[in-house]
Amino acid sequence: MSQREQPRGDTYEQDVVAYAKRKREEEEDEVRTEREQRLAKGIPESRSGVQDIDLDLIDEVLDDSEDRALTDEALEKRRRAMAEFERKKLARTIATPTDDKLVKEQLRKLKHPICLFGEDAGDRRNRLRYILSKLAMEQRASGVDTADGQIETMAIEDDDAMDEDEAQTEEFYTEGTNELLQARRDIAVFSLAKARARTERQREDCTVDLADVRKRRQDLVKRLDSYSNYGSQVGDTRPISRILFSPDCQSLLTSSWSGAIKLWDVSHCRPIRTFCGHTDRVGGISFHPKATLGLGDETADFASGAADTLIHLWSLNKERPIAKLQGHQSRVVHVQHHPNGAYLGSASYDGSWRLWDIASQKELLLQEGHSREIFALRFQCDGALVATGGLDGICRVWDMRSGRSLVTIEGHAKEIFGIDWSPNGYQVATGSADNTIRIFDMRKLGSIYQIPAHKSLITDVRFFHASHAASLTASASGDGDRDMDTSDDSTMQRGDRLCDGQYLVSASNDGLVNIWSAGDWKLQKSLAGHVGKVMSVDIASNGSYIASSGYDRTFKLWGPEEF
Repeated sequence: MSQREQPRGDTYEQDVVAYAKRKREEEEDEVRTEREQRLAKGIPESRSGVQDIDLDLIDEVLDDSEDRALTDEALEKRRRAMAEFERKKLARTIATPTDDKLVKEQLRKLKHPICLFGEDAGDRRNRLRYILSKLAMEQRASGVDTADGQIETMAIEDDDAMDEDEAQTEEFYTEGTNELLQARRDIAVFSLAKARARTERQREDCTVDLADVRKRRQDLVKRLDSYSNYGSQVGDTRPISRILFSPDCQSLLTSSWSGAIKLWDVSHCRPIRTFCGHTDRVGGISFHPKATLGLGDETADFASGAADTLIHLWSLNKERPIAKLQGHQSRVVHVQHHPNGAYLGSASYDGSWRLWDIASQKELLLQEGHSREIFALRFQCDGALVATGGLDGICRVWDMRSGRSLVTIEGHAKEIFGIDWSPNGYQVATGSADNTIRIFDMRKLGSIYQIPAHKSLITDVRFFHASHAASLTASASGDGDRDMDTSDDSTMQRGDRLCDGQYLVSASNDGLVNIWSAGDWKLQKSLAGHVGKVMSVDIASNGSYIASSGYDRTFKLWGPEEF
């Protein structure tokens, strides 16, 4: 590099020093020249009283002013922090709507943008809460009442100050018909008798020797562990959505996405009859509690609901429906008879579940309560309660005698697709798309156990109900005799009752049917055989078989090795 390209060395520093000295000398010359000019004009040199000023006092004054400025700044920061803390505290008391449409309406009413770039529904809801809290703080600072209608979603403890818009979000009731009132009375009488009989049986079972209970349950576990594939049959040209044992356990009912419903002989898996009437996917089927047990020709044996929004009532002896129930506005995904057999419940994608009088074929009740579609509905064994589960991930328990919503069961992270009550009357199992089964205890009003049941969403859950059961613990005879005992619960043998509700079966999209023991909720057996999703599962009330239906268009029977 040439010397011309080296401006940053020692020569540069020397130039800087020389420049500084030259500037200082120029300034001194200017001051000296100015003083000489004043003296030449006879103007005395001004001393400006500098020597009379106390420099220490100046330092103290400066220090005090700096401290005062720092103190004011700290106080202002503290005031802003406390104001923000109060705002966040107030924001937690503000109830904002969960529906994104309502959130946008609120933002529009407050003259704020309804959507910002990159903002999702959750961010929008948080922004609305922030705006409402800021508005409330401003009104509080100005002495304006925050319950003046501008903040409609704020939770106000004083009922007199609650505005009309908030009041409309509360639970409300509508007057029912005389038919509904009579139905509630009938259900109350029926359920009280059933509950009394159930509690008496439970008291009697508590007197059984513990060693006997332990032995019977050990035998049950061994029996469950021996379950294997007993039979398989192609049921339809499209996926089989539901499968159900008849009350006498001698026949099976299957429904398909083709709209067809078929009755099968259990012992040989042979079709008996095909029922045609639906024009779209059949989602729910239910046997009358006394069907195949001497019900009579005047009452329908089973009911079905489909995506054509219709509910059909059927006789086992006729291939066409004998009655039609209309009212739902969207797909009917589940139906079930009330335990007394006089009423039918249905769940639909229109966000409602309904109660029907089978004899008069009239709609008695239209009940809403879920924020999204309802997928599952199940009556308690006494008939006093009904549980509904929806795609909002919430299970609600309703009192059939009063119409009240007793419990809102939360905990699932995704949709609920399966519900069943335990025969003990106070436990309910829910299967969800979060791959878990939750067991809820109505006595504790909360979840008592969570089962990580499958690797994919759970489509169905079913407790073992031993009503009208034959002996479960007796050894199978050499000829494999499986005649059914059609006696009611009151004459059920004590050994059978000890096994009632002692295991739970679940089906999933992972292709498995899992058997779980109740109480400890341990996996006892995993049944594999379906190709793809398992859509439904049921247990014969005599404990002989487990039936499952799948997306592979087949249904399968699973039984112990003794059969």
